[in-house]
Amino acid sequence: MSAARPAARRFLSRLTSSAAPTTRPTSTPAAAPCLQSCNFHSSARLSARRRPRFQNVRASEMGLVTPEAVNKFTQDNFPGYTEEEKEILSRKYTKEQMAALEAGEAAIDPKDLTIQGRLRTDGHRFRYLDDFATVQPIVDKRMKTKAPADPNAKFMSPDEFADDFVQWLESFIPRDVNIDNLSDEQLKEIVDKHAPSDVDSLRFWLDRPPVTGTGETGNTAMAPALAKGVPGVKGRYKRQTDPEDEGLDETGVYQDVKKHMGLRVRDILQLSTKILVTRWVSNQTRLGKIRSVSVLAIAGNGNGRLGLGSAKSTEPSTAMLKARLQALRNMKPIPRYENRTIYGNIQKKVSGTIVQLASRPPGTCILNHHHPKRDPKISISKNEFTLLGFGLRVPHRIFEMCRAAGIQDIAARIPRSRSPMNTVKAAYEALLDQPDPEEIAIGRGKKLVDVRKVYYGGAVY
Repeated sequence: MSAARPAARRFLSRLTSSAAPTTRPTSTPAAAPCLQSCNFHSSARLSARRRPRFQNVRASEMGLVTPEAVNKFTQDNFPGYTEEEKEILSRKYTKEQMAALEAGEAAIDPKDLTIQGRLRTDGHRFRYLDDFATVQPIVDKRMKTKAPADPNAKFMSPDEFADDFVQWLESFIPRDVNIDNLSDEQLKEIVDKHAPSDVDSLRFWLDRPPVTGTGETGNTAMAPALAKGVPGVKGRYKRQTDPEDEGLDETGVYQDVKKHMGLRVRDILQLSTKILVTRWVSNQTRLGKIRSVSVLAIAGNGNGRLGLGSAKSTEPSTAMLKARLQALRNMKPIPRYENRTIYGNIQKKVSGTIVQLASRPPGTCILNHHHPKRDPKISISKNEFTLLGFGLRVPHRIFEMCRAAGIQDIAARIPRSRSPMNTVKAAYEALLDQPDPEEIAIGRGKKLVDVRKVYYGGAVY
């Protein structure tokens, strides 16, 4: 019992007054000792009434002071169902449901909603005011137009599957044909005429659901069907096939690359792509290490264009595909001297890796049908010799890059670190950053001429 309550205070006051000395006069009520009460908690006592968080709207402000104003507000905001509305509702609901609806309307007085109506303040209240008479597509959920799935659905047994297969076969035979009294020749003729095609058989094995009571779509609680015709989503995730692709890109992998490069899918597939570097990396998270693969790929047309692409993924196949597509998008022109080598000597540094590239001459001629005892005085035609170049005397990764770009004569050195990733990046930057004779001529204001092509009739090798 709390001593802070008035009844407890009076009870304790009487006890203390009875235990007081008899010498004191008891006739005076003010002489009775008063016990000081205190709260049994540490919270401070409220000195005044707590103010509400929201200011109440008075009835006078709403104009609901007179009965006429209350009736007018009730009729405007809480009208009853008209005869036309009841007729529309009777088309959708049964007689029992209409009777329950009218009983519910009669049980609630609209004036009570006007005078005693309160807005919900709980956490599950609606954030908007509505009588829920209409469905708003933006706010409300979409109404279910299909019947719910059968809760007793189960996978077919062998006998049920056989019956379903026979029923599917009988669906191809017209109903006016009686196969019981037909001869073998007539049956064979009907089978040849109405038998299911290969497409129908394929649809049966792929689209026919193995669960009973599901229909054609196979919509069950265990395996719900995909939504079709959803507003805002319809047609967005269906890839349109281009007749120019000739069926080479059914999955739509090269559609973005085709738009970026302006080429056909057949031309894109003819480009050379190769994976140069593959390594496993890990990302440390609070749940542990997440392993993924990092791939570096190149793409080239063999005629002066080269691209570099890198990608990461937890699946190696996905990372390789993304790296190849990135390399195709990043294809850039590579300057080539005489369409076989580079311009001068180039050096590039990426991190601790240095790549040095140098141009080389094309080489000399050798006989196609040479023999050690052949008479050197015999004349040789042009078809009997072949021009052998210097070749690609470079590491194997730079070799693949040069072959994809169409470079034939080049030499390379890597004096420092031989990191595979940095080696490829440095070589790619070196091929792009070659000294351009046209830019040098513009900068000097003079015309540059290749002396080897002017003198000696161009026969310098």
